[in-house]
Amino acid sequence: MKRARYLSLWLPAALMLAACFGDETLYSYGAAGKTWRLVELRDAPFTSGATLTFPEPGRISGQAPCNLFNATQEAPYPWFATGPIAATRMACPDLEDERAFLDALAAASLSEVLGDTLILSNDDGVLLTFKSDG
Repeated sequence: MKRARYLSLWLPAALMLAACFGDETLYSYGAAGKTWRLVELRDAPFTSGATLTFPEPGRISGQAPCNLFNATQEAPYPWFATGPIAATRMACPDLEDERAFLDALAAASLSEVLGDTLILSNDDGVLLTFKSDG
């Protein structure tokens, strides 16, 4: 009986404390509310056009060179990890660039937001560099 009383006192406090921390993803660390335009892929200029957005906590979406995509992203900042990336399946001349972009996005494990710059990298180095207009 004493144990049940102990749990009834501490469980609500633990739940309230967990709620205080909220979202720990890039969404809450400067990435939300912006459209991030890919400018470099593996240190080379990227001219095919791709964007990344953070529409809500734990989600990413965007426009790859040919298709729209979305995925989950729940790793706490500065880490970065996507769930499976779902994309539409339209063909275009830039499918090779699209595959390189989505592969790099899936391989990213670290993130950094520096004002209007978003960098996604892993142990091998910088994979993706994005710029935002605001």
